[in-house]
Formats: sequence, C-alpha cells, structure tokens
Amino acid sequence: MSELPLFTIDTELDGLSRIKLSSPIKLPNATGYLWNRAMVMQVNCRGYVNSQFMQPEPAKYSYAPNMEAKSFIQPEHSYFSHHPGRFFYLKDEDSGEIISLPYEPKRVQLDKFSFELGNSDITWLIEHFGLQITIKVNLTKEDLIECWLFSVKNLTETKKNISVYPYFSIGYMSWMNQSATFDKSLNAIVAHSVTPYQKVADYFANKQLKDTTFFLSDTPPTAWHANQKDFEGEGGLHQPSALVAENLGNVEARYETPVAVMQFQQPLLPNEHKTYQFLFGPVKDTSEIDELREKYLGHSQRQKAIKTYHEYISQSEACLTINSNNDSFDDFVNHWLPRQMYYHGDVNRLSTDPQTRNYIQDNMGMAFINSKQTREAYILAVSQQAINGAMPEGVLLHSDAKLKYINQVPHADHGVWLPICLSVYLNETADVSLLSEMITFADSSQEQSFICHIELALDYLLNATDRRGLSFIEQGDWCDPMNMVGYKGQGVSTWLSLATAYALNTWCDLCNEYNIDINQQKYNEYRFAAKAINAAVNKYLWHGQWFARGITDDGRVFGTDKDLEGKIFLNPQSWSMLSGAANEHQQLDMIEAISEQLITPQGVMMLAPSYTRMVEDIGRITQKHPGVSENGSVYNHAAIFYIYALYQVGQNNLAFELLCKMLPSLDNAEITGQLPVYIPNYYRGAFYQFPEQAGRSSHLFNTGTTSWLYRCLVEELCGLKGCASGLRVAPKIPASLQKLSGQRIFREAIVNFDIEQTKEVLNMELLLDKHIITGNVLTCLQAGQHYQLQVRLPKVSEDNVQ
Repeated sequence: MSELPLFTIDTELDGLSRIKLSSPIKLPNATGYLWNRAMVMQVNCRGYVNSQFMQPEPAKYSYAPNMEAKSFIQPEHSYFSHHPGRFFYLKDEDSGEIISLPYEPKRVQLDKFSFELGNSDITWLIEHFGLQITIKVNLTKEDLIECWLFSVKNLTETKKNISVYPYFSIGYMSWMNQSATFDKSLNAIVAHSVTPYQKVADYFANKQLKDTTFFLSDTPPTAWHANQKDFEGEGGLHQPSALVAENLGNVEARYETPVAVMQFQQPLLPNEHKTYQFLFGPVKDTSEIDELREKYLGHSQRQKAIKTYHEYISQSEACLTINSNNDSFDDFVNHWLPRQMYYHGDVNRLSTDPQTRNYIQDNMGMAFINSKQTREAYILAVSQQAINGAMPEGVLLHSDAKLKYINQVPHADHGVWLPICLSVYLNETADVSLLSEMITFADSSQEQSFICHIELALDYLLNATDRRGLSFIEQGDWCDPMNMVGYKGQGVSTWLSLATAYALNTWCDLCNEYNIDINQQKYNEYRFAAKAINAAVNKYLWHGQWFARGITDDGRVFGTDKDLEGKIFLNPQSWSMLSGAANEHQQLDMIEAISEQLITPQGVMMLAPSYTRMVEDIGRITQKHPGVSENGSVYNHAAIFYIYALYQVGQNNLAFELLCKMLPSLDNAEITGQLPVYIPNYYRGAFYQFPEQAGRSSHLFNTGTTSWLYRCLVEELCGLKGCASGLRVAPKIPASLQKLSGQRIFREAIVNFDIEQTKEVLNMELLLDKHIITGNVLTCLQAGQHYQLQVRLPKVSEDNVQ
C-alpha cells in the first residue's frame, strides 16, 4: 500500500467536506453513517455494516448469523468475522488469485485504499491487480433501500479476465421460516422469512411487516448463491469453497441461513471499465421489489436519487459558519456537527419513543436549523404531559408506539428540560405565540396554554421534594442508570435539585425578557423556590471543594472525598454554576478539583474514580465497566454542560480549551479510533485507573451533546445570541483565538461578522455596516438583508477570567 497521509480533509470538489482514510488497518473501527427518516446505516471502513429500519418499530433486514436480541444501537459496537457486511470478492481468472473488498473478510493488503465519507455518500477508492475499483453507497430520501455502485477499470495495457462476487449478508432471519433463491424475473436474490410469534393476535399485527430482504442487480449474473453455509464450505469467509469453482452453484437456502451472492464474469480490455448497480433492502412482497427497480435502477434514476438524497441531507445547514484559521475545527463545526444535529432532530434517533429529555434537547438543536420543527416537537411533548404536571418517560411518535427499554423505568428529571430548552427556541425566533397555544394532556381533554403546561411541570418538580427541599431521584435522573439511590422513595439528587432551580430561574428570566404573562405571585414563588433549593443544596450537599451527588434512601451522602470510588461527579458542579448555588469561591474550588481529578486529554470525565464493583445504594451505573458510559467516561453530554456552565461564569479560556478537547479531529484520530464526522456519546475514561484504553471513542453518534455544543458555539463563543429585541453581541473568545470570522443567520437576516481582539480598545466596539452601534443589541436586522458586523474586543490574557 502506497504511503499516503493517513487522514485528509477535502473541500475542493463541491465546497462540502470529505474525510478520507487511507488505511483499513490503522483505524479498523472507523465508521460513517447515512440515514433517512425511515432507516439508518453505520458503515465500517472494512465493509461491515450495522443497519436498521422502521416498520414502525426498529427492525433489521441484514442480520448476524445467529438469533439476535432486539436492542437499541450499542456503544463500542463489536465487529466479528460474520458480522453483517457488504463485501465484494474479486477473482483474477487468469491467476486464480482472490481478494475481498473493501478489505474484509480476506484482509489482503491492497495497493491503494481510500475510505471517503461525504455529506450524503460513503465511498471506497481502491487499486489492486492493475484495477481501479470504486465502491459507493447512498440512501434515498424516503425509501428503505441501500443503493450501491461497483465500478472497475483496467489500468493495464493487457486484457483482464475477472469475476466480481458481491456478498451481502442477510443472516439468520427467523427460526420459524426462512429461505432464499434467485428470482430471474426480478434479477434479484430474494430471501423470505416469517417473524416469529405465538399469539394469534400477533399474526394479524405482523401481516404488514417487511419480512423479505432482496438484493437486486442491474446486470444479469453469470451465477448466484443464496446459502451461506454452503457458500463458505470448508474455507469459511476467508476462502469460500464456492469461489474455487469456475461458477457459483446457483444454490438456494431452504430453512438455512440466507446470503446474497452473485457472480459477474467480466473481461476488461485496456482502459475499459464496467459499472454495476445494486439495490439492497427490506420489502413486504416482490411487487415492491419491482417498483423499487423501476424507481432506482439505471443511470438517470440513480442520478436523480443521489440528487434528491443530497438535497435532503443538505437541509442540515445551520445558522453558523466560522473561520478560525484552524481547518480541522472549522470543518467539524461547519459541516459535520450540523449534520449530526440534524440527524437527531429530524429522525429522533430513529426511535418511536425517544426519552423525553432526549427529545426536548435534540429538538432544541433544531431551532438552529428548522425552528418550525422545534415548535411542533415541543407542542407534541407537552401534549403527552399528565394533567398533574408529570412529563412522560418518553414521547410517543405514532399511535401504536409503546414505551420500551429504559422508558419503562420512572425517572424524575423530564420536567426540567422544557423551560431550559425553550429559551433557545425563543432566542432564535422570538415566537411568543407558541406560549399561547392551547394543548390537551395525555390523560385529559382539557386544554391549557403552553405557559400553563410549563408551570404545571415546574410545580410537579417542586412538589416532588423531601423535607429538606431536595428533589427525589426515583430510579434515576438525567443519569438513568443511577437507579438504586432512590428506588425506596427517599433518595434525593443534587443534580436534579440544582436543575430544578435553574429551570425555575430560566423560566422567570424568559418571562422578563419576552414579557410573558405570568401571575406575579407565581413568579415570586418560583424565584423564592430557586433560592430555597440552592440554599438546601449548600446546607446538605457541599463537602469541602465540591457538591456531593446525592443522598441515598438510607441517608448516605455520596460523591464526596470520603468515598473510595465515585468521589466527585461533574454534573452537580456544572449545574450549581447554572443555578446560582455556587458562589465565586466555591466555583474556583470546584474548578480546581475538577482539573485535578476529572480532566483528560479527550475532555472531562463524568465522575472519578470510576466504580469497580457494585454499590447497591447507587445502582446499575456502578456495574458498568470502569471508564465506560456513565461510569467515569468522558461522557460528552455531561462535559458540554460543564463547558456551557464555564461560559456563564466567565471562564472562557477554560471553556474553549475543554470544548476543543472533546471534538474529534484528525490530530487525535489514532487515539480515539474514529474519524471527525460526528461527536461520540463518550470517550473511554478511567484515565488514571486504566490509561491504556482511555480516550477510545464509543463510535456511537446518538448523543445529546450536539445541541448544547452548537449552542455554546453560537451563543457563547461567537456571542451572537438572540433576545426579544434583536441579536445580542457578546463574544467570549479565548486568549488563544485572536480573530474569528464567519456568518450568522438570524431570523432570516444574514450577518457576516469579524471578531478581533486588540490592545487598541478597552471596551467592546461594534460596527454594523461601518456604523457605530451603541450598546450590544442589533435591533434593526431585516429578514433577507445582508449585514457586515465588526466586533473589536479588549485583548484577553491567557490566565484572565472574564
């Protein structure tokens, strides 16, 4: 393999970013992902694929070769030899040599390899045998189908005789009924199955399921194979016995594990090339295959589908573009972060019952992309609130959806997110009409205003407190595996108490800013309650340099320096800054403790030391592996709360430093193991306990981090935050960033900005279209108009706390 740079970023072709990886070995778990509103696929650089679709619950069409339990997408997804994949065996018919592409399962070293992640496609460019091979996959805007292209070109001066064998995993479909054969009329391998059931009622419910997987080609194959075990023979996937013969054996699967393999014998003259198109996905019956073939097979159909899908993904363009003179930072902020944020808000992690906290926060991010969708999401969320004020565990997105997995466990925090996240929507839109919307409840047809729904949620939180005024945790708060602190009904959460105080203050601040019609007595009660909660947290939970995490059912305070493990938790410190519970001296003490015990090269850990054994009055979090997930990883959702809190208390240098640590980049890719196309839900922590694994990415792109990270960039770093009267300008750029320019789209006005630190000014100076602005709010911005904003800031020192 030629010595190419391991990673590159290319933006020259269309202005969009392409991340390129030149080795399938150095980052074996590197992935990209594609999605539409009905399916998602995570594609590994070596050819493995993890995919699912909605019908309307999550389902699969490409399975492992054994019976799989249904589950949500897992972090640190494990790949194994028979993991579902999309592979292409290629045989040189003259020499008999066989390779597999893009790399698995034969793992032959290739002359050239490039794994390329684009905005709306995933591509491999490979050279071997004197052949140039392109493999590309796209999805479509709305159909349940993978669209693959395989192109091969002869680069030599002699004729090449080859066979191409696409191998697409179908896997173990059903213990009741599974089979696969080639349908000549469709030019497709079709695998039928029956979803297992016992209850008669399930038969009728299952009649509409897409239990058939198909693999369709635009070119009639020389031969085919649909029986995985027989295809492998004694050689296994590494050297399939079926490839020894001149032609595949046209073998069906009859209650055997199906696979989709075709053979295309292809002579290639010098410089000749051949392109194949393949479609792969689930259908209800063969008539759907015929429809999809007509819709997507053929050059013009493919180009149309590519264009339409590209336009769909391009809707992820958000309100901020920056130029910091750091290409990697700018590339991630301008291209990949909005794309990931859009995925979360547009398809809600492809769940039919997203957790309420996730649903509200993910749609907070959509306010920066498509605020109408945020508005609709918040109305839907409060429509599923109980009339007593309790928010649901999950938001049901269709009539047959049910609460599943973690949403069957009671958590105490869902009500705090409404006012907190609503602030972003109002700041972006000033749409106070939302607050007057009359909305019913999950358990009552009575209509109340959006304002009333928020106040009911806040009142519910205030009533769910103990004699000390601290919030009951039930079987978890934001940290849902902290399930045994309060399952007896007595345990309390420091974080939730502080989050409640912050939610109360945020709501009152919004009422002031947007002149929301709230009863003065209610307003005073909320302000008083926030102060009382902050005081109670200080009285019972401040221990030395930081706040404890909570008090268990049996009255044990935990998360203090008296604990051997779980001494310090990040969230209480962050939210004490947000709620106002921590005074300036406490803030500095906490920051010092966090810097000493929680900071790692990849960011700030959620707790330390990580638990190494079960603690029965804390719960499931302590059973997770040290440094993984909530048990002391660099859990980016918690880390971004801390960064946001640092910005609120003027710690701008530290906030930016930690923000940069958490971002994936080409510089840290060999440590994290992932490419900078999404921010993972965590990096491995337990940095001081198990440093060998620390920093490794979870490779899971489902995370609540994205909306808060984007908020930090827009409202804090750039300081271009909406308010009732316009756009408030208050940049918080660090000493390390002397200049920052870009474009901010705000209420359909386009503001091009230049921010500069200079010794020439003592106070911030603003020029809008070369006119001096008094104050720091731009009140005259008109939709559709372009503006030039110049911001001059006093120079910041490296150790300055602003």
